[in-house]
Amino acid sequence: MQTNLAPEFKNTPDGLAAEAILRKCVHCGFCTATCPTYQLLGDELDGPRGRIYLMKQVLEGETPTRKTQQHLDRCLTCRNCESTCPSGVDYGHLVDIGRKIVDAKVPRPTGERFVRWALKEGLTSPLFAPAMKMGQLVRGLLPETLKAKVPAAQDAGAWPTREHARKVLMLAGCVQPAMMPNINSATVRVLDAAGIQTVVAAKAGCCGAVKFHLNDQDGGTAEMRANIDAWWPHVEAGVEAIVMNASGCGVTVKDYGHILRDDPAYAAKAKRISELTKDLSELLPQLVDTLRGKVAAKAGQMTFHPPCTLQHGQKLRGGVEQFMGELGFKINTCRVEPHLCCGSAGTYSVLNPELAYQLRDRKLANLAEMKPEVIVSANIGCITHLQSGTGTPVKHWVEMLDEALAG
Repeated sequence: MQTNLAPEFKNTPDGLAAEAILRKCVHCGFCTATCPTYQLLGDELDGPRGRIYLMKQVLEGETPTRKTQQHLDRCLTCRNCESTCPSGVDYGHLVDIGRKIVDAKVPRPTGERFVRWALKEGLTSPLFAPAMKMGQLVRGLLPETLKAKVPAAQDAGAWPTREHARKVLMLAGCVQPAMMPNINSATVRVLDAAGIQTVVAAKAGCCGAVKFHLNDQDGGTAEMRANIDAWWPHVEAGVEAIVMNASGCGVTVKDYGHILRDDPAYAAKAKRISELTKDLSELLPQLVDTLRGKVAAKAGQMTFHPPCTLQHGQKLRGGVEQFMGELGFKINTCRVEPHLCCGSAGTYSVLNPELAYQLRDRKLANLAEMKPEVIVSANIGCITHLQSGTGTPVKHWVEMLDEALAG
């Protein structure tokens, strides 16, 4: 795709990065076939190719409108289009740049600004945990729309205290400890059973994704730098990896090297952090032999929903099914549209509920065809979103492995 950047973007970091991405696009439209919002709305401007044209126009000097902003807002950033694209268009990074530029030129309505501010400040605040606990106490009295965002209180069980020579870092996350604490404790117990000690750096907080994708990119990168500072002493001490049990956090931390590439103080450290970061499923191959004799896999069909941040963002496919299968679990993925987003997409289900719930129900219908006794996934956002629409239990796959070890 030929480009002619406007003077305000020429030779700027964002302009150069966007231009390089745009020039890879060959207008083929393969991406529209797998774009969730295009499938729902049938509007070219609500598909990747249309959004790319909109961003190109803005970068070439056309004035964006409120409609431009809305078309970009409706993108889930699921990156399914990247998996489909034959030309390797880096759409995820392009839409980050496009949204940043458009938001700087198009003021949002007051109510919308408030909701976005409340999400980016509230979800990452120390007050989130007590607020969630209070919500869980009165959960039965909440309206259905709010109840869907407040999972029932969960017993996290014991946290292992044994020390091991092998050590990994784990990001606890901003909302996961309050909403579903068992995911973290189950992760630690499974790794402990395999002879690996999990370390949580006290000053590491949100991965930065919430603020970054709500276009507070300065706030998001500040959180990224804080995490690097918290982890760096452990990196220097020789931890094997930084383990992520929420694929949404994992795809972001793996991107630290790219996001902070122009920061002279953090570029090298960010690159190292990204190199060390592993989704929990990436450890499964080396855990199988150690855990095989300790696992009493429960009978019953599990169906795995691979989050977009795992299969499209991190390009990790099939590992959970293969290695959980090797440990004796009966696990599969749905046969219909396994690539399609469930509609959670971080804060998307709050900001675009109509589209998010259509996608959720479509995903659940496809999963139901597999007749699962349990639906498993790898990201807290997908888990809570799917659970809000089904009576079938939805869990993290590591919780199932932890239960089998305890049994």
